Amino acid sequence: MAWLLVGAALVMVSILVTPLSSRIGMPVLLLFLGVGMLAGEEGPGQIFFNDVDTAFIVGNLALAIILLDGGMRTRVESFRVGLKPALLLATLGVVITASICGLVAVWLFDLPLLFGLLIGAIVSSTDAAAVFSLLQGRGLTINERVEATLEIESGSNDPMAIFLTLLLIGFIQGDGDSTVWTALLMLVQQFGIGTLAGLGGGLIMARLLNMVNLVPAMYPLLVVTSGITLFSATNLINGSGFLAVYLMGIVIASRKVRMMPSILQIHDGLAWLAQLILFLLLGLLVTPSQLLESAPMALILSLALILIARPLATVISLLPFGFSRREHIFIGWVGLRGAVPIVLALFPFMAGLPGANIIFEVAFVVVIISLVLQGSTLAPLARKLKLEVPKPPESKLRIPLNRVETGDHELLLIPLKGKRWTRPVPLSKLHLPDETHLGALFRHGALHGCEAGDEVLEGDVLAVFTTHDQVSNVNKLLGGTEPPERLSDRRFFGEFLLEGQATLGDVQLVYGFKVDRFQPQKTLSDCFAEDKRGHPVVGDRLDLGSIMLTVRAVEGDLVTKVGLKLSRDE
Repeated sequence: MAWLLVGAALVMVSILVTPLSSRIGMPVLLLFLGVGMLAGEEGPGQIFFNDVDTAFIVGNLALAIILLDGGMRTRVESFRVGLKPALLLATLGVVITASICGLVAVWLFDLPLLFGLLIGAIVSSTDAAAVFSLLQGRGLTINERVEATLEIESGSNDPMAIFLTLLLIGFIQGDGDSTVWTALLMLVQQFGIGTLAGLGGGLIMARLLNMVNLVPAMYPLLVVTSGITLFSATNLINGSGFLAVYLMGIVIASRKVRMMPSILQIHDGLAWLAQLILFLLLGLLVTPSQLLESAPMALILSLALILIARPLATVISLLPFGFSRREHIFIGWVGLRGAVPIVLALFPFMAGLPGANIIFEVAFVVVIISLVLQGSTLAPLARKLKLEVPKPPESKLRIPLNRVETGDHELLLIPLKGKRWTRPVPLSKLHLPDETHLGALFRHGALHGCEAGDEVLEGDVLAVFTTHDQVSNVNKLLGGTEPPERLSDRRFFGEFLLEGQATLGDVQLVYGFKVDRFQPQKTLSDCFAEDKRGHPVVGDRLDLGSIMLTVRAVEGDLVTKVGLKLSRDE
């Protein structure tokens, strides 16, 4: 009972300190680590914890839950711009990062080559939870190309880091089976079995969710237990459980699954709980005084990772894909380290390697420095590099009706905010999309019916019934708040709206400028496609001297709307 009391109290304290993250600019995951360290043997809590086996099991379980949630939030549509570069970053990029960091570790700590490379492999993986908890916590929306690349890379680079770690441990132990061919077979097994298990498990679970009739609260529990089952089973047959559970989440999200918004809402809380417990436990496991011995060298290794290894891996991996210099800089900087390197640093303990404690301490310091240095500057850097884009409006609450009788309809609750609602607007002038109807109007907490002559104004909340396909259109029409001035339509996109199929020659004729970079007969959509190697996204810009063109809307890889800003607007 005492341990239960202590554990619950630590979780409660960690939750209560989360508001400090936005106030002091410190990543929330670092606060969780801090609470664990304060509760540890050298902190006021005086809790002695050195159970590596328990930490390893809890760490793997927590990462599985985090990756499942991340997969379900990855939009399949983003694969068109992010899949190929992310896969190169998750494989080649990890190898480059591990190699550079490994050589630096050999020089810094005067280690044998294999031990140095092992440290490099352990710190080579980025952390999806760390990156996107920071982005979402700052209310930041970055352009789809960068976001998709970071999202997919962070969710899929763990298998390569784990493979390199296990391979190097095998070589260090002098295992006769650790040959190049065995290593390649292991790599194929990890990625091949993990991929097949993830895709198959996702399809089965999506179908099962639509077949069974459960109490609504049971759907999220079914998903998380099936994810843990798949993770464990894939690991037992020598596949990558991390890759499998991430792909399972992606497949589930790509299908029309009943209760999906509710599933995501519950899983958001489960993912946060997993991160919280994981970082608390890792904070308890570390002895702060021992970190001081390796901290100076680990600091140099961290700087080499952040300033040399990650940027170089990013440049080499993304070279074929037409990323801009600003996007290269941001992706190179956002190689945020989190729980994964610390969990991987437990592998040498499990294998009984000499000096395992040094490896763990170095990995821990690298993670702390990454969270402090990169985590605190991530959002300001995105804004400085002009990678932030206007956030799509969202409803306050979204409830799928999930009944055969109601078809594919959903209920949205949308608060009316912003300048356009300061004056009363007749309901008849809302021009709602097809298959969309107003259900009720809430004003000052009171429920009102929607009559033909009624008016709405700021502060009202509308209950709207619409189909799944029309949700985004309804949100654009009614939802959202006024963006900051830098993201207003005029400042971000420009005063003039053009069709993507307009030719550059026609635009030159109307606005009186000349461009030699593209042929006049090319459409604006073609110009963006050529500049971005086939995959333009909202927010992409073409600086044509006297004017600036900005992508305002896309359908697939086709630019449909373009904003035009004259140079004097800058």
